[in-house]
Amino acid sequence: MLKPQQKIVLYMEGFMHSDYGKMGLGAARYLQNPIVGIIDSQNAGSNINKEHPIDRDIPIFEKLDQVIDRGAEVLLLGIAPSGGRIPDTWLPLIGEALANGLSIINGLHDTLAQRFAQHIRDSKQWIWDVRVPQFTPEIASARAAQLTNKRLLMIGTDMACGKMTAGLEIYRWAKENHIDTGFVATGQIGITVMGSGIPLDALKVDHACGAVEQMVLNQKNHDLVVIEGQGSLLHPGSTATLPLMRGSCPTHMILCHRADKTTLRHPESINIPPLADFIALNETLASVGGTYGTPKVMGIALNTVKLSEKEAQEYIYHLESELEIPVTDVIRFGVEKLVKDWL
Repeated sequence: MLKPQQKIVLYMEGFMHSDYGKMGLGAARYLQNPIVGIIDSQNAGSNINKEHPIDRDIPIFEKLDQVIDRGAEVLLLGIAPSGGRIPDTWLPLIGEALANGLSIINGLHDTLAQRFAQHIRDSKQWIWDVRVPQFTPEIASARAAQLTNKRLLMIGTDMACGKMTAGLEIYRWAKENHIDTGFVATGQIGITVMGSGIPLDALKVDHACGAVEQMVLNQKNHDLVVIEGQGSLLHPGSTATLPLMRGSCPTHMILCHRADKTTLRHPESINIPPLADFIALNETLASVGGTYGTPKVMGIALNTVKLSEKEAQEYIYHLESELEIPVTDVIRFGVEKLVKDWL
């Protein structure tokens, strides 16, 4: 599928500053391939480094043909609408990209490979439906609990609160500090960046724990394995956290939280409980009375994008004083505070 030097164009029309644009922003921040442009007519003429704290030079264009002229080879659909459906309004763009020889990376539940199979011109062109599971796992049996390495699971108070970002930032820091580290990607962004993983929310419930367990066991020789988090125990529409806990049998956890939120993003009728209570809930469920060890939340990765830097620092100080664990925004202030004392 995707080769390291293939040139990417990100489709983010209208969602540059939305939580639904996380696929494109994740790729812009972490994908090593050259990214030659972004399609978003609302911000055309700008650059990703002017719109977000991302240290890359990626210009924003109005139309696909402008980026094709810059040598684009792969169109990555950088928007993740609710429910993972592909809007009909995207289909002409997808057809145009394929007609011009571009390959497609699709991270949504709706698949494209069969639908557009007749548009593929040769063996060099492809459609990667990232959320299609690549194997059927065995039923989990807590084999990860027998491993002797550290297994760090990212958990969150909500969907889209920074679990993937915090996990990849910790993974990158650990590699830079010569810690033998693996990463288990469990969502479309992580899979695209790492080149492999499991689309957890596309697996049957009976298979989810086993898939996580198999991926963790595949990386058993690493001293540290970072497991990308999904969903939240708090969210009424999420079933992801428990399979991640059972499959990975984590030894450590990092809680991810949006600093400006006191309720879920949707539905807003669900209040976020005191973080101390939520931490205790996650630790209890991960441990089950010591059956699966005694994993602890080692720190909090805050998303402070809606706060000024001063407000962010004040909020971090408040939480650290209250909870007596390290707290930081991994994008603004780095990850070292969260991991240096136990890694």
